[in-house]
Amino acid sequence: MNPASDFIWADWPAPAGIRAGTTRRTGGVSKSPFDALNLGDHVGDASESVALNRGRLQQTLALPAAPIWLNQVHGTTVARLDASTVWPVEADAAVTRDPACVLAILTADCLPVVLTSRDGQVRAAAHAGWRGLAAGVLEATVAAMDCSPGEIMAWLGPAIGPRRFEVGAEVRAAFVDAHSDDHAAFREARRPGKFLADIYALARARLQRAGISQVSGGGHCTVTDAGFYSHRGDRGQTGRMATLIWYAPSV
Repeated sequence: MNPASDFIWADWPAPAGIRAGTTRRTGGVSKSPFDALNLGDHVGDASESVALNRGRLQQTLALPAAPIWLNQVHGTTVARLDASTVWPVEADAAVTRDPACVLAILTADCLPVVLTSRDGQVRAAAHAGWRGLAAGVLEATVAAMDCSPGEIMAWLGPAIGPRRFEVGAEVRAAFVDAHSDDHAAFREARRPGKFLADIYALARARLQRAGISQVSGGGHCTVTDAGFYSHRGDRGQTGRMATLIWYAPSV
């Protein structure tokens, strides 16, 4: 793994020492169809390959500790973690104030979101697929950070882009019935009864309603960029990227 080419560093005005970003699928040892830096241990890849990839990730990025991996279930549970937490933890978001704790979210089209307070004292990461997003996982994460929303900033990691995220009317209704202005994040697809959804716009709207004005990222598409794992693009059998946030005091 090369941190210059195999890792997308978050482009956001985070405070000194806060590091975050998302892996690409290159730089690991997994074989097809999980090639190469698969970090998910629940997708059918060889366990030894996943372990080697996770070790390579920690070493290459000089992480202060092994990431705490979540058992993600498309829900809204937020875990409060510290360096002593034993993983895996069943949750779709995590918050920490421990400088030695590395948070991680696994995705392959769903939206990963990392957040930090402006003083860097509290950090969070959330898995925001459409179900969790509609159910309020981002709002729950912001609440669990226990600081003023005006002091929080967020970065949206790579997810399925608005030209490829085709959904049914029930998905649109899950958002628009709750917030009518979310209609702007949907447009009719070519197939009757289908819509193209902009998950980045939906996440920004949720964060802004929660009081967060500083939201960065959201420019990638995991389906059209072959450098990412994509559940839709790879027809279901694929690996997982990791989106991480941690504290590195020497930076």
